[in-house]
Amino acid sequence: MMDRPAYWILRCEHRLLAFPGAAAEAFFPAGAFDLPDSVVVGEWQGRPCHAADVDAFPALPGAEPTPLRAVFALLGAEAFAFAGRATQLLDWQANHRYCGQCGTPTVRQPGEPAMRCPACGLLAYPRLSPAVMVLVRDGQRLLLARSPHFKQGVFSALAGFVEPGETLEQCAVREVREEVGIEIANLRYFASQPWPFPNSLMVAFFADYAGGTIVPQPGEIEAADWFSPEALPLLPEPVSISRRLIDAARQL
Repeated sequence: MMDRPAYWILRCEHRLLAFPGAAAEAFFPAGAFDLPDSVVVGEWQGRPCHAADVDAFPALPGAEPTPLRAVFALLGAEAFAFAGRATQLLDWQANHRYCGQCGTPTVRQPGEPAMRCPACGLLAYPRLSPAVMVLVRDGQRLLLARSPHFKQGVFSALAGFVEPGETLEQCAVREVREEVGIEIANLRYFASQPWPFPNSLMVAFFADYAGGTIVPQPGEIEAADWFSPEALPLLPEPVSISRRLIDAARQL
């Protein structure tokens, strides 16, 4: 029996070509596309899957340009994570076409996900930017805040990127102090999520309020306040770990 064709995640202008009405095994296009700058993503529904950036999508009946975030609502967390991996690998390849040490054009390293400089030998692997998210509790009250970049009316847990030399715990304390001016204690791990916008790893925690008055950080936090689980503001979409974190806190 002949091998079945590989699946492809094709990206153009930050959208993926997909079949929105199809089941998981037929969501991404399958075929023998000749795309030399493709990357190997892994295996999807029992077949190999590749990804590539294209200038224009091929004309395939029923296929539509689909935002990455929409994959979660259409197929769930597994498909979203897989498509997110593809977009992160494409971003990594696009951002490392030249050596960061000597400026020479790079080439793919056989047998591993790395871009190699043929002049100085520097290897550039896909990089992740770890970020900490903290949902602070004071009894039953939850501390939520909104960034000026959020959709209108949406509040979420506090979050920030880990700085060089910091532990996750130190980052959590610093970010909460910087963004809203309060202290926290009893930090407790909740879960993590790869977040491909563009290349983060979100690590979520619960924490208890340990003192201070809420003072939003100018330019970073537009508003912050305590909310009861029965009277929450608009929340992030279910695709994000921030929503899972808040929903879990409502059950405690």
